[in-house]
Amino acid sequence: MLDKVKQIAPVEAERIAKSQQDALRSIYHPRQADVIYPEIPSFDDPAQERRHRKERLVAACRAFAQHGFDYGFAGHLTVRDPEHPELYWTNPMCVHFSQVKVSNLILADHQGRVVEGEYAINRAGFVLHAAVHEAHPDIVAMCHAHTVYGTAFASLGRELDPISQDAAAFFEDHVVIREEAGQVAVEEKAGMAVCDWFKGVKAAIHQNHGLLTASRHSIESAAFWFIALERCCQQQLMIEATGIKPVLVPPDRSRYSREHVGSEYIGWLHFQPIWDQLKNTQPDMFD
Repeated sequence: MLDKVKQIAPVEAERIAKSQQDALRSIYHPRQADVIYPEIPSFDDPAQERRHRKERLVAACRAFAQHGFDYGFAGHLTVRDPEHPELYWTNPMCVHFSQVKVSNLILADHQGRVVEGEYAINRAGFVLHAAVHEAHPDIVAMCHAHTVYGTAFASLGRELDPISQDAAAFFEDHVVIREEAGQVAVEEKAGMAVCDWFKGVKAAIHQNHGLLTASRHSIESAAFWFIALERCCQQQLMIEATGIKPVLVPPDRSRYSREHVGSEYIGWLHFQPIWDQLKNTQPDMFD
């Protein structure tokens, strides 16, 4: 299927254009032209973009391993194929995040059928991610894992408070999903119950389950905001354990922080040092 030549979907062109606009709007974009600064890549060849996305998907899995986000075979990361948007790449079933590499990624369709690759697909991953990818053509990537603090915080069934600049990045940009709470998502109706909640937000706290992030920009952005969301859950649990009510960032300042440090582009930018570190220390990623 992948040897067929297709034009990149219009939604992909819009995503690339938006990414470039985000870069220009960022307060972190350098005003000097002669300094080293990460640049969003552009591609004329879908095969090159596919390789790029697969490598970053692997790096996201390795980053999850470094942060201790593994829990048996639980956890799944996905990124849409650039040439065939009805298909998505994901990590293989029962392979530790630290052992994911380009060669063992699998390509699946929205019906959960493996189109390319030797490994099976994670049923729960298919149910949740395929439903979101199919319902939201603008979503490029998703991340989910059974983490310690995110799962603990999810049991509270409430949103994060804007306790810091970092937490403010999620202010009015995440939701709490209570549908199918606590029930293992292995039936397709579970995915349908969850997918509608991802309209216009980058993250979700699934009650009694854990964290999910989605990106209309890149797998790098989805992965970093997952890491950040887990960290924010940890910080809020630590604060609440003191019994002292924290001083919250006011709504106007929270929105200001979200706009400047909570965008898809900023998530991509945050992932760049993670990518560089992994690229230089774990070359087997590219096998």
